[in-house]
Amino acid sequence: MEDPSRMLDRIAEGYSLPTLSPVAMRLVRLASDENISVEDLSSVIGKDVSLPIRLLRLANSAFFRTGGPITTIEQAIHMVGFNRLRVMALSLSLKDTFPMQRVGPLDYEMFWKSSLYRALLAKSLAQRLRTCKPDEAFVAGLVLEIGVLVFYDIFVKGRPGIELIRLLPLDQLLQWERVHYGIDHRQVGEAALRFWNFPREIVDCQRFYYVGPKTPNISDIALVCDMAREFAELICEKTKEWEYSSSMAERIYHLDNDVVADILVSCFDEVQEIAESLKVETNRQSDILDLVEKANRALSVLSDKMIQISEADSRFALPTFAGLDPHSDAAKRAMQAVAHEIRNPLVTIGGFAKKLERTLNPASSEWQYVRIIVEESTKLEQALDDLARKELD
Repeated sequence: MEDPSRMLDRIAEGYSLPTLSPVAMRLVRLASDENISVEDLSSVIGKDVSLPIRLLRLANSAFFRTGGPITTIEQAIHMVGFNRLRVMALSLSLKDTFPMQRVGPLDYEMFWKSSLYRALLAKSLAQRLRTCKPDEAFVAGLVLEIGVLVFYDIFVKGRPGIELIRLLPLDQLLQWERVHYGIDHRQVGEAALRFWNFPREIVDCQRFYYVGPKTPNISDIALVCDMAREFAELICEKTKEWEYSSSMAERIYHLDNDVVADILVSCFDEVQEIAESLKVETNRQSDILDLVEKANRALSVLSDKMIQISEADSRFALPTFAGLDPHSDAAKRAMQAVAHEIRNPLVTIGGFAKKLERTLNPASSEWQYVRIIVEESTKLEQALDDLARKELD
């Protein structure tokens, strides 16, 4: 096996990397020129078969739309902006370089689906937190795991013995790569993005994942991307449960319940339209139902915890408020524990369901399922309030 550090140096020099669209690469060079005109860029874009149509679709999508319809390439360039156009062209070219369906052990369709959700979530987070530019966050989220595709081509493709590459959860994939090959796809992605001349702040996002409260030297856009990764896993990874992501949102990212609900709902609002622009296959209805099912399971867990608390007595080692002075520090700490263990995820789930309910067709199966979640979360919140009053009376 080649020395891992040497392999990364070779990738940074272009080894085994796919050739991007000549039009995209020319756009990268031209858009960096302060003296370039909109007419010059429009002329270059017009030489590509599909880029003009996709650029117009993107400019008219919910991502950029602010007024009337965009009907010309020149208008689209003004709407998107030179720097955005440069990075978007690179991203679209990367998307077109790799296939969509499953090839051997790698499911490209799942890769692009999770990448799109991560991009939309990063954009939504950037808009609400106002710590970085939403369009840059979108692109950074879209290419955050691009190293998977390069890693697969270099190390795995065509070799026997691997039946399926599990893309999620990320930590398990990275560990598998390091054990078998000495490097991981995030390192490969960083080298590849440098070769393709992506902006430095987007390249640096490759270094951060599963961040903690004291992660040093992390940029705002990298933090947004890691938040987006967590919530994209919640949507796309079958084994990922709601309660863990809700805890991460509060403990690591310091997001309140309304923000979490807003970013999830806005993601589903936009995914179908942006998916068509990027030619990514998604099933919004199925993805919503899967996430709502996770919310339902989380409600069951929270309900069980409430039953344990309400039925606890001195014969068991379960938490109880019996005998506590309601004004004592012990009582206050006990109620704070209840708030963190039950109320916060409960409010997050209820808020998400209520906001999602308003965006769905009342005649749809998704709406009816979401309505059940709304009703059940409301009942649990009322029961928790009653329990708190009863225990502290």
